[in-house]
Amino acid sequence: MRESMNTKDKLTESLIKIINDAKEPLETKEIEARLPAETRNKIVYRLRDLAVKGEIKGKMVGAGKGTWIWWKKDAFTKGD
Repeated sequence: MRESMNTKDKLTESLIKIINDAKEPLETKEIEARLPAETRNKIVYRLRDLAVKGEIKGKMVGAGKGTWIWWKKDAFTKGD
C-alpha cells in the first residue's frame, strides 16, 4: 500500500532541514547541489508542494522558467 500523503519521506525531510538551517534564502540550484542524488524535477516538485502546504516560502524571480528562491516560513517575521 502507498504511504499517506502526509508522511514525509527522506527527500522532503532533507529539504526542510536544508532550508531551515540556512541563514539566507537559497536558490533551487543551491539546494540541488546539496542533494546530488536527486533530480531537479523531483526537488522542485517537493519544494513547491512544501510551499503550498505552508511549511516553507518560495518565490520565482526572473522571466521565463526563471529562478526560484526558497526560505523558511518564519524567516522575515517582525521582531527579528
